[in-house]
Amino acid sequence: MAFAGRSVVITGGASGIGAALATRMVSAGAYVTVADLVAADVYVAAERIGCDGLVCDVTQESDVRSLCETVTGKAGSVDIFVSNAGYMARQPEHAASADDAVWQRSFAVHVMAQVYAARALLPQMLARESGCLVTVASAAGLLNQIGDAAYSATKQAAVSFAESLAITHAHQGLKVSVVCPQYVATPLIGLSDSDAAQAAGLLTADEVASVVCDGISAGRFLILPHPEVRGHAIRRAEDHDRWIAGMQKLHARAGEVLSAEGPGGLYRLL
Repeated sequence: MAFAGRSVVITGGASGIGAALATRMVSAGAYVTVADLVAADVYVAAERIGCDGLVCDVTQESDVRSLCETVTGKAGSVDIFVSNAGYMARQPEHAASADDAVWQRSFAVHVMAQVYAARALLPQMLARESGCLVTVASAAGLLNQIGDAAYSATKQAAVSFAESLAITHAHQGLKVSVVCPQYVATPLIGLSDSDAAQAAGLLTADEVASVVCDGISAGRFLILPHPEVRGHAIRRAEDHDRWIAGMQKLHARAGEVLSAEGPGGLYRLL
């Protein structure tokens, strides 16, 4: 799928991977709208990138529907919708210790936001037998994120929903992609491009955006900015007990890093 002349919506588009994707797609000739939660951030990003910007709380179906309707009214359609908004709140103690609000927000941002976008856009996409839904999930959606059970569980649900979309609607012209990177230098985990320059396993948002754009253009379902994730997922499938044992060892090593640096420091263990 080429980007030139396409209408693209990117949630969580004011910074990080979302902003990097918007920049690349604008350069490729797409009509891009970035959506994010804070108005000031949205409008600053939109001006910097040279695209439209709209405020949207993806946990509210009415906001997502309004976003899609507004862009459709301006551009005639939404050709590509990128569900990129993310949320992370490290669990304070044991794996079930995050409170209900954290679990509910994780599910709302990582799963229901994708459901809301599909509800809003599938009728028009299926009617014209064309359209693309992209979910920026995480390697945690195929594996697991140490220290954040809510993030891991909901990212895995996001991957599963993307699979359902692809299985159910490919014959009707729908393209679906799911992106599963490991650690990326973004504000979500408190890292910058300068951090990525010092670590082989840490990618910049622009490096991820480059891989994502190539994957969407090629019509790939699973897009892996860190190719090694494929090998990890294969080993998990081949011997789940052995993979769990390995992750238990990694968890033991991760405790000190989490205490000192938070989730952003875990890339040092890879």
